[in-house]
Amino acid sequence: MTTHKIAIIIGTNRPKRIGRSIAEWTQQQLQSADLQVDLLDLATIDLPFLDEPEIPAKGDYQQAHTRSWSQLVSQYDGFVLLFPQYNWGYPAVLKNALDYLYREWANKPVSIMPYGGHGGFQSLIAMKLVTEGLHMQNLATNPQISIAPEMFNAAGQFNDVNQALKDYQPYYN
Repeated sequence: MTTHKIAIIIGTNRPKRIGRSIAEWTQQQLQSADLQVDLLDLATIDLPFLDEPEIPAKGDYQQAHTRSWSQLVSQYDGFVLLFPQYNWGYPAVLKNALDYLYREWANKPVSIMPYGGHGGFQSLIAMKLVTEGLHMQNLATNPQISIAPEMFNAAGQFNDVNQALKDYQPYYN
């Protein structure tokens, strides 16, 4: 049996974010004997704003952080892009991380998983254009997670992430 490696990219770096909780929940849902699911947290990867002298399509990476990012991304067979919807779009930290590379994304499957008070439909459309430009294989399953104030405690974190996301579990069964 072949084990495939999937990365859930946490596409937000805000200090009080819920993305990590959603990513960990998603990781649990996706785990299986033939699938290794890892979390790549852009807050800890901490790429600077794109600083390569050449366009990524040339693959001539000069910066050590770009070469490291390339090696990390190249290990994976597919991706889940998990991010909050910001003003009908996606976070700059995610776009920056995607823009650093080119061939490393090509022909790999991707599921786009936005979340927000309105679910994230507009950011899904915007990100789909980006992933198509990177020649990724957009999957048909792209859960858009709607969040509501009553799901959160005073610290802005989920009261119970399993309860909050229970309606999305059928995507993984």
